[in-house]
Amino acid sequence: MSLKLYNTLTRRKEEFKPITPGKVGMYVCGITAYDVCHIGHARSAVVFDVITRYFRYAGFDVTYVKNFTDVDDKIIERANREKTTIGDVSERFITRHNEDMAAIGVEPPTVTPKATENIDGMIRLIRTLEEKGLAYAMDGDVYYAVEGFRGYGKLSGRNLEDMLAGARVDVNERKRNPLDFALWKGSKEGEPWWDSPWGPGRPGWHIECSVMSQRYLGETFDIHGGGEDLIFPHHENEIAQSEGAYGKPFANYWLHNGFVRINSEKMSKSLGNFFTIEEMLRRYAPEVLRFFMLQSHYRSPVDFSEESLAEARQGMDRCYSTLKLLQDALKAGEGTAETAPAVLTGKEKDLAEVLSRLPERFAEAMNDDFNTARALGYVFDAIRHLNGFLLDKTFIVNSASMAVLHQARETLDGIGRVFGLFLVDPERYLLEDREREAAKRGLDVAEIERLIAGRREARENKDWHRADEIRKELAARQVVLKDGPSGTTWSIQ
Repeated sequence: MSLKLYNTLTRRKEEFKPITPGKVGMYVCGITAYDVCHIGHARSAVVFDVITRYFRYAGFDVTYVKNFTDVDDKIIERANREKTTIGDVSERFITRHNEDMAAIGVEPPTVTPKATENIDGMIRLIRTLEEKGLAYAMDGDVYYAVEGFRGYGKLSGRNLEDMLAGARVDVNERKRNPLDFALWKGSKEGEPWWDSPWGPGRPGWHIECSVMSQRYLGETFDIHGGGEDLIFPHHENEIAQSEGAYGKPFANYWLHNGFVRINSEKMSKSLGNFFTIEEMLRRYAPEVLRFFMLQSHYRSPVDFSEESLAEARQGMDRCYSTLKLLQDALKAGEGTAETAPAVLTGKEKDLAEVLSRLPERFAEAMNDDFNTARALGYVFDAIRHLNGFLLDKTFIVNSASMAVLHQARETLDGIGRVFGLFLVDPERYLLEDREREAAKRGLDVAEIERLIAGRREARENKDWHRADEIRKELAARQVVLKDGPSGTTWSIQ
């Protein structure tokens, strides 16, 4: 099955045909480095991280470029407020961004250019636009003349005449058209500046991405991505700049992820309804956050709530509990031949068939516009079958069962690497999850362990009444005990 992508530009799913067979060039707009990242930033980062991972899983050589905007009004405002430089502000928050991304398992892009490293390229592009009659200078500022680009509005589906009719009256009177946007901004007091043919100043926001994408991926490349809030005006303006200058398509496919919403509103700093990645990681495992974001299609909005995150945590706990059973079974079967009999029968055969179908079903879902929700459904179905197999009273360690369990580990490891899930040692994951959840609820882990030890001693002394009292005491704190051959484990409801 061929890979199909929903292209925002054409508003339909299209078969992906790379410019160079076997290679993918992808540019995604990164953060403006003036503050810490929130869950909305994490959603976009995880989406395009998984898309990149899947392309590589499918055998493509991927060049993934994601920029940093390190000169901007908000950065300047913060630097002036803190009496420091824009470089100090941007470097501080780029470092924080990178720490957050590493913490949620996002792999570094191939290239992470900064706007301030590409000023010369921006000046060259603006001059090209001037020469083509698509840009004009006014008292040190330079504007893009949108009426000169016939395709303006094609990405967002907006009509230029309608946009003009709806434009505000209080516009910059120096602009020829209220929709014209800044390519270069003349220097103002208290702002950083660079020399240019139009005098000292700094670049506009949109010109940055046109230059950085072209530098690393060429004048036309495969995929441009970002959040849906960037479709207009940012991505629309990138198209106008790049196609106006080079006379050829800018990006062949445009992918946009949906918002993370709080009470049906977009999560954003401007609305004040955001949760930082750092604070969420104090309460949930990184893979819980990833799973929460991937259980919805990337183009769909994700509704953030404590209930939805709790459900995601429970889902990951079930997976890791099964992976712990798998780990224990494989350890118990060490030294047993991994070669299965020529013909599997019974439960081994049933599980082997589920596992054999999983990679194909996974690829089918991901090839349908990266449908992670459906793909995860197939994975969870396989894990459910695996759990039933391991907990079945007739399970025994032999060459047939070990062969199927090795198949399970290999299959889940391969698919897990695409999602960035199931990558932690199961025992460690479950332990850290318990500790994190206990801290969230104000429970003392040492006290819980002490009570469990007391219950174990009571059971050894056949003091069933005391053992039952301790179980009830822990249950009142939502601590659930599970007795097994290797001892008692606990979890928090």
